[in-house]
Amino acid sequence: MIDFLRQVYYVAWGDIRFLRHNFLNIMIMSVMSPILYLIAFGYGLRTGTTDIGVSYVAFVIPGIVALSSMNSSFSSTSTRMNVQRLYYKSFDEMMMCPLSMGAIVLGKCMLGLVRGLIGCTFLYVLGIFLAPELEFSFAFLLCMVLSCIMFSLLGMMAALLARSHQSMNVFNSLVVLPMTFLCGTFFSVSSLPAVFQAILYCLPLTHSSLCLRAAALPEYLSFPWISFGLIFVFGAVFFCINLYLLKKRKI
Repeated sequence: MIDFLRQVYYVAWGDIRFLRHNFLNIMIMSVMSPILYLIAFGYGLRTGTTDIGVSYVAFVIPGIVALSSMNSSFSSTSTRMNVQRLYYKSFDEMMMCPLSMGAIVLGKCMLGLVRGLIGCTFLYVLGIFLAPELEFSFAFLLCMVLSCIMFSLLGMMAALLARSHQSMNVFNSLVVLPMTFLCGTFFSVSSLPAVFQAILYCLPLTHSSLCLRAAALPEYLSFPWISFGLIFVFGAVFFCINLYLLKKRKI
């Protein structure tokens, strides 16, 4: 186990150094979009109280945190790996090192995890001051960490499947962009017709939004344990797909 964790550290070391040397730029990129979403949707479009008895700002902030976990974790992992694979070829050199495939998968996701946690934590601390109904708990922190890991694994999968930057743009347009606006980040999925609910419950961001919102508003919402379990399922599926792509050298 210690040797495995050491391998994960070796793989992640270069990406963490990259984060350290570009921290200010990454911090600005991580928090700017969520803040704009908060201003536009939280204050610009709706006011008043929602059907669960909290202000719309309190309702939407956990959803934006979930959205931030997806955007920051997915984009940092997928973009970094895409550049390393297609241009610098450094990822191919790393594959020649005596490292386990599982350590490579987890190590390459550390950048997305750290960047996602930075953006989400900053936004949620700001949100607590804006909406007193919100609470910070261990359950919220755990859901945030799991969401960042899940979307980092999704970003790695997209990078391994992509053959060019254009392929990544297509994936973003077909998968990431629809999840941004449809997965319960700005509205309740239960308010939609049953057909659309069934579709949205097949997407990981929906379950991330449900878990984070329930963990942030425990007095108003019961925790969705099924969605919590599905976050593990999605993460495990993405992890196994990444292992398969690495072992079959489909990179």
